[in-house]
Amino acid sequence: MGGKKFKKFNNLSKSAFAAMLMLSLYPSKVLSDWDALNMREGVTQVSRDVFELHMLIFYICVAIGAVVFSVMFYSLFRYTKKRNPNPSTFHESTKLEVAWTIVPFLILIAMAVPASKTLTEIYDDEEGEINIQVVGYQWKWEYKYLEDDINFFSNLSTDQDEIYNLVPKGENYLLEVDEPLIIPVDTRVRFLITANDVIHSWWVPDFAIKQDAIPGFINTAWTRAEETGIYRGNCTELCGKNHGFMPVVVKVVEKDEYSDWVLSKKEEAIKLAELTEKEWSLAELTQRGEGVYQKNCVACHQMNGEGLPPIFPALAGSDIVMFDKDRNVEILMEGVQGAAMQSFANQLSEVDMAAVITYTRQAWGNAENGDGEYVVPSDIVEYKKPKI
Repeated sequence: MGGKKFKKFNNLSKSAFAAMLMLSLYPSKVLSDWDALNMREGVTQVSRDVFELHMLIFYICVAIGAVVFSVMFYSLFRYTKKRNPNPSTFHESTKLEVAWTIVPFLILIAMAVPASKTLTEIYDDEEGEINIQVVGYQWKWEYKYLEDDINFFSNLSTDQDEIYNLVPKGENYLLEVDEPLIIPVDTRVRFLITANDVIHSWWVPDFAIKQDAIPGFINTAWTRAEETGIYRGNCTELCGKNHGFMPVVVKVVEKDEYSDWVLSKKEEAIKLAELTEKEWSLAELTQRGEGVYQKNCVACHQMNGEGLPPIFPALAGSDIVMFDKDRNVEILMEGVQGAAMQSFANQLSEVDMAAVITYTRQAWGNAENGDGEYVVPSDIVEYKKPKI
């Protein structure tokens, strides 16, 4: 029996020695693994304050655990039946009871003071130098720059072949978008967060921001990023079939670069307005529409247009898509009440709306089996005019 105990103790000693040797020989490897497991320190003052609060409470918990387990193991070995054949007969200790009431109270105060300070900082609702409305949709984000009248949608850009395991997954699998949120460094940015359909949650760990996006409500958050770079997050509220496919990507740039970007977005809006008046060919609309479809429609209606009936109906072979152009336009503009189909009137430009409708009317054999009509941007402009 003694030999088994010695063997077990010897194995534990070897494991402890191996751990100490690993730490001494490869400290950077051990610490990098710890960093991967631990909370991120982030790139804002708030995120660092949250990290320090997290570590403070962690160390307090470790200290409490060390004291409690030390007393417990000491008692287990010191007060065995062999060493104390006659049990103690005490009933209470007023001093001990006072101590274990006061000490936890003081520990809670020690945690509450910095926690309250940090929470006050997090929920500071002062207006930002830049104010951005963040709107959650299934399954994308819309960003509206309120001072500059800029708005765009940010969609997952991970290749479908990666999602379906046809090619190796990239470094930022499911964490890459076609258009990231751009903000300048060392600038107070306030976010007004809401949702269009169901509850979402906008999370950027490097900013220490995680705020629910609730339809009909506006929650606020703010940041002042101190380092340029690209910072990634996710929707963290289960919001439907493609919940895992709506990443958050924020790019922090220098102030001059941000000013140039704002100017380029405004010029882009002017060019897009000019495209509405352009004479589009069927081939041009179909080519543009394919890209719009892959960004906005493929999650529900699938690459082959067969959908996921009955919730997401097939577009391939659909009578509406093939023969009823007006109803086709109406569905995308108004959505379908009581169904999963939402309105895209505020999500797509007139050009992209016409392009995606034309693409679906041409793809998957619909052109050969349907009436062959297609939609041009002027049709969408006409539909948007007030009805008298």
